[in-house]
Amino acid sequence: MALKIFELDPSLESVSGQIFDRINGYKWWKEELVKKEGGIEQFAEGYKTFGFNRGEKDNVKGAFFREWLPNAKQVFLIGEFNKWENTTALTSEGFGRWVVFLPDKEDGTPMVPHKCQLKVRVETPEGQMIERVPAWTKLAWQDHTTNLFNGVNWEPAKEDQYTFVHKRPLNPDNLKIYEAHVGMASVEAKVATYADFARDVLPRIKRLGYNAVQLMAVAEHAHYGCFGYHVTSFFAPSSRQGTPEELKMMIDTAHSLGIVVLMDLVHAHASSNALDGLAQQDGTDHCYTHGGPKGHHTEWDSKIFHYTKYEVLRFLLSNVKWWLEEYKFDGFRFDGITSMLYQSHGIGKGYTGGYHEYFGDDAEIESHIYLMLANDLIHSVLPSAITIGEDVSGMPTLCRPVEDGGFGFDYRLAMAIPDMFIKLLKEGTDDAWDMGHITHTLTNRRYKEKVIAYCESHDQAIVGDKTLAFWLMDAEMYTGMSIKTQPQASLVVDRGLSLHKMIRLLVLGLGGEAYLTFMGNEFGHPEWIDFPRPENGWSHDKCRRRWDLAEDVHLRYQFFQAFDELMQACENRFKWLTSEEQYVSLKDNKDKVIAFERGGLLFAFNFHPCQSYSDYQIGVGWDEPMRCVLDSDESRFGGQNRLEHGHVNVFPVLGGFKERPHSVKLYLPARTAQVLVKESVLQGGIRILLAQSFLAGHGLTSADGVVLQLETVKDGKKEVAPMKFEGGCVELAQTSNATFALVGPSGDILKCGASKDEFFRVYFPGDYTISGKGYLENTPAKA
Repeated sequence: MALKIFELDPSLESVSGQIFDRINGYKWWKEELVKKEGGIEQFAEGYKTFGFNRGEKDNVKGAFFREWLPNAKQVFLIGEFNKWENTTALTSEGFGRWVVFLPDKEDGTPMVPHKCQLKVRVETPEGQMIERVPAWTKLAWQDHTTNLFNGVNWEPAKEDQYTFVHKRPLNPDNLKIYEAHVGMASVEAKVATYADFARDVLPRIKRLGYNAVQLMAVAEHAHYGCFGYHVTSFFAPSSRQGTPEELKMMIDTAHSLGIVVLMDLVHAHASSNALDGLAQQDGTDHCYTHGGPKGHHTEWDSKIFHYTKYEVLRFLLSNVKWWLEEYKFDGFRFDGITSMLYQSHGIGKGYTGGYHEYFGDDAEIESHIYLMLANDLIHSVLPSAITIGEDVSGMPTLCRPVEDGGFGFDYRLAMAIPDMFIKLLKEGTDDAWDMGHITHTLTNRRYKEKVIAYCESHDQAIVGDKTLAFWLMDAEMYTGMSIKTQPQASLVVDRGLSLHKMIRLLVLGLGGEAYLTFMGNEFGHPEWIDFPRPENGWSHDKCRRRWDLAEDVHLRYQFFQAFDELMQACENRFKWLTSEEQYVSLKDNKDKVIAFERGGLLFAFNFHPCQSYSDYQIGVGWDEPMRCVLDSDESRFGGQNRLEHGHVNVFPVLGGFKERPHSVKLYLPARTAQVLVKESVLQGGIRILLAQSFLAGHGLTSADGVVLQLETVKDGKKEVAPMKFEGGCVELAQTSNATFALVGPSGDILKCGASKDEFFRVYFPGDYTISGKGYLENTPAKA
C-alpha cells in the first residue's frame, strides 16, 4: 500500500529512494529494539538502569550506580560521601558499562545520601585522570568556589517528594503558546524561581488567553547566558530556579489552570564544555558525539550526537521519556533541527522549496531516523503529546505522522513570518508594503502539515536584535508611552501601536494552525534581553520582564496587552485556528487592504498609512448579516473608536463581488483591522456552567447554593445582580459580555484562578464552563 505522504504529494516519488532510506532505517531500529530490549519504550527507560537506582545485591539493600564510559580504563565514584577520594571503584560490565553497588549503612541510611554532590573520576585511554559530571545525573549544582558543576544524588524522602494532583489538560485544537523563560520571568532584577512562576506568571498566561506554555532552558546548562541551548546535564532540571520538586509543582499548577506545558528540548547538539557536560565524557571526542570535524558544530561551538550509536540512542530516547514521565511535560519543541537534517547543518544554504535542496548528499539520514524514533516514542508514551520542529528549511513530510512516512512532528514553526515583518519594518516604508507578498508568506505552507505562526519569539528579543515594538517606536518606547504627560500619542507611537495590533491579528488570523508569542512581547516590552555577563557588570537589569508596565493605567503598554488579551479571547470563542476553511478574498496593493475568510469569520485590514475608506465593498462566501466583534481601533486598545457602529449594528448582505457570491460594505479607517462574525452565531447571550473539577476543588458536589454576582452599571454606578444556578447553569440571555464573581453556599468567594482579582470576565456571547482552579473554557462541561 502506498504511503500517505505520496498520496498527498505525488512529486515526492522523485526522491522516494532517500525517503525510504530513513523509513527502512527507522523500521530496522524498531525491530532491533523489540528483539534486544522488548521494544522502544523499554529501551527508553535507561534512567532505571543508569545513574543511581535503588536495589538489592545478595539480599543487601542499597543503590546501584552505573555509567556508560566505553573508552575508560578505570572509573571511580567520588564525592562528599567519600571525601572525593578514589575509594569507590566501578567495575566494567562490558559494552562500555561501569557499575558499583553501594550498600546501605548499618543504620539503614544510604551510603550516598540525598543531596550528596559527586562526580566520576575516569582514567582515559592515555592514562590521564579526569573528572566528569555523571551523564545520567538527575540534578547538578554549581560549586561557587570553583564555578564548576557537580552531580547531585537527588533522592528526597517519600514525604518530601512532590505528588501530582491535577490531570493533564486535553491537547488544545487551537494551540496558542506562550514562550517563557522561568529565570527571567520577574519584575525584579534576579533569577526568578519555579515558585515565582507558578504564583505570578501562570495565572497571567491563562488570563491572556494562551493555553500552552513553552519553557526554555529547562535542562541544566552551565552558562546561564546561553538561553538553555548549550545543555550540560540532560536529565537534570536547571537548579538556578529551584528544586526538581518545585518544578513538578509548577507544572502541576499549570495543569490546574488548563495550561499544557511544553519543553524546549535540545537534542540537536550538546555543550562543548567537557568539565560540566557530556563532551569527552570518557576522555575521547567520540563517546556520546561524533569524533573529529563531524562531531563539531562550527557556528555553535558545540558537539553533535552520534544518533544511531546504541547507547547514545538509549540516552536520548530515555531523556525524552524521562521528562514526560517524571515531570509530566505534555510535549516538546525540538530546537534547531535544521542542523540535524543536513550534514552541512544548513550553514550557508538557502531553501526555496526545490526538492533537490532537501534530498541528496547533504541529507543526514541517521538524524532523520532518530527524529522518527523520538516522535514515535513520544506519541506512544503520551498519545496527546505535542511535538514541534524548529526547522528553517521547510523539510517536506516533517509534520506528517510516522505511519504515513513522515518525521512525526505535529507542528513546525513558521519561521519565515517574523523574518518578513522585520525586513518590512527595517528596509522599507509603510506605503511600499506588498499585500500580495504578505499574504503569500502567511499562507505558504505544505498541505496537511500544521504550522505555528508567530510574528516574534525570543530570537527577536535578544540584545543585538529588535522586537516589533522596537522597530516600530524605537526611543519613543521610553519617552512617548505616558498618558499623563502626553495625553495625545505622538505620530510614532500612534503608528507603532496601530501596526503592532494589526500585525499580531493578521498572523493569528491567517498564518497557521497555531500561534506563539514570547513573554512580554504581547505588550511591547521596551527592553531587550541581556543576560548577566562581565560586559554589563553581571547585571540582571535587562534579564527580567517588566510586567508592571502593562499593568500601569498611566502607560500605553496597557493598550498593547488589552488588545492581545481580547484577540486571544476572540479566537478562543470562535476557534478559527481549527478551521481548514481559509480564503483570501482581497489583497489590494493600491488600497493596502487585505481581507480573508476563516472559520466563518471575515477579517479586514487597511494598512494604508493615511487613506480611510467608506463603504468599501468586500466579497464574502455566506448569505447572512454580520456584526463586528473585535477591532483594533477600540478606545480600550488606545484607538479612536471609529468602528463602534459595527459592534451594535449588523452589516446587511449585498450581491456578489469579485468572484464571491455575496458581499458587505465596511468602513475601513487607515491602519485598522476588524473581525466580523455572522449575526446568528452571536444570538443566545451567555451561559455559565460549573465543571465538577471546579466544584470539587471547593468541596462542593453540585452548583446548588452557588450564586453568580453579575456586575452591572446603572446611572453610571456599578451594581451587583445576584443570580442562582439552575440545573447547573446561569443564563445571561441578553448579554454579550459579562464581569462576575461567584459566591459559595457558605458565603465565601470562589475566586477566578486566572484573574488579577476575584472576577471572571467573558467578552463574547457563547457557552462557558468554569473548570479546574477557576478558569473559563469555551465549551460546556462534560458529564
